[in-house]
Amino acid sequence: MDIAFIEAKFDEIKAQLEKEVMQVLMDESLDKKETNLKMKPLTSTKKIIDNALDSIKMVNDLKES
Repeated sequence: MDIAFIEAKFDEIKAQLEKEVMQVLMDESLDKKETNLKMKPLTSTKKIIDNALDSIKMVNDLKES
């Protein structure tokens, strides 16, 4: 399994998420509640990606042992 390739693709996705986060944070038309509501899915998605990558690495390590 090409972990480096998977990690690079996940990094691309996280970079896009960071752009979306910045757009939400810079949108002055949103109040605090609206900003928080828009941020939750982005934050959750990043955590899911990080957890998935950790799981893939763990499975790969077990496979190589």
